[in-house]
Amino acid sequence: MDKFQADCLPVLIGSLPMNNHAEAARLVFKYTPEIPLWIQLPVYKEEGMLAQFLPGMPGFTIEKDKAFINVSSKNFDDDLLRFYEDYMSVVEQKSDLLSSRFAMTKDTGMGFFEFMNQLNGLSDFPCAVKGQITGPVTFGIGVCDQDGRAIFYNEQLRDAAVKLLSLRAAWQVRQLSKFGRPAMIFFDEPALAGFGSSAFISISRDEISSCFEEVIEAVHSEGGLAGIHVCANADWSLVLQSSVDIVSFDAYSFFDRFILYPDQIRKFIDSGRIFAWGIVPTSSPIDIEKETTDSLVANWQDKVCKIEKLGIDKSNIFKQSLITPSCGTGSLTFDHAKKVLRLTREVSDRLRSINFRNHSATDSHR
Repeated sequence: MDKFQADCLPVLIGSLPMNNHAEAARLVFKYTPEIPLWIQLPVYKEEGMLAQFLPGMPGFTIEKDKAFINVSSKNFDDDLLRFYEDYMSVVEQKSDLLSSRFAMTKDTGMGFFEFMNQLNGLSDFPCAVKGQITGPVTFGIGVCDQDGRAIFYNEQLRDAAVKLLSLRAAWQVRQLSKFGRPAMIFFDEPALAGFGSSAFISISRDEISSCFEEVIEAVHSEGGLAGIHVCANADWSLVLQSSVDIVSFDAYSFFDRFILYPDQIRKFIDSGRIFAWGIVPTSSPIDIEKETTDSLVANWQDKVCKIEKLGIDKSNIFKQSLITPSCGTGSLTFDHAKKVLRLTREVSDRLRSINFRNHSATDSHR
């Protein structure tokens, strides 16, 4: 964290409604050159939220375009044993992570490799770079076995999934760190919104926290910054009380729920960590069309005043904030997605300009 100061810089969440990775990456560098990221294009089924990170799981099977974990296969036990041997080889024997089963490949990671190519061509490097991966709760709830049961409820499969995601996130950090800039990895956790509901009735708080800590530690072990992104309401204490460096939330739609955790918010800011404010709406085309840079800047400032009333210095809020869309834009029309990118850029620029003027005015009166 000492290497990076957020200062309300703009950053994106991860997906775009396009079919060309090179053009998508160029759009990222146009609007968020300070903290660019690799882009997922959901138009390709292999870049879906689960599909993109499933390869490498023991028992991974595709039948009739349906992907699942086949525990009943006669080869499953051997596959599971090889998985843990590969994991231990990387973690304990320090074998090459970059060529292991935990590496992303061009089959599912075209956006990542195109991003790396374009980074290599830069003459002026960004101040940080960002990657993303599906979080362990969303992955564990979304991926099922051959009987349709979520693998999170199978302790053995859950452990394998967490270890797969941990090393795949670590692989991203190692690759992105080649450019000598801080690398941040966001774990996308939309399923966390279900915690506390009947759908999560048998999932404990400790189980979720344990999953979070393992994947976060994998990012930290490579010198990266770990973020958790939730684009809905959630039990925010689960995230705020974790060891994550960045909490990414939908500030546009769910700030009123987020502010219900004042003690955790205060401790999080006091520890020097970062909020990624999803202040630019993505869930409703009507909201995207009606909002302007002025309205979103005013919206953000109003919400910051409420955080400030918790006893947090406004200058620290600015220094420890990123400006983002509330979620990815992969499900939007291209025109709406471009407006989201433009608003993210412009809101960030405006807030940084206001902060600069305020500091200049303060300095002139000293």
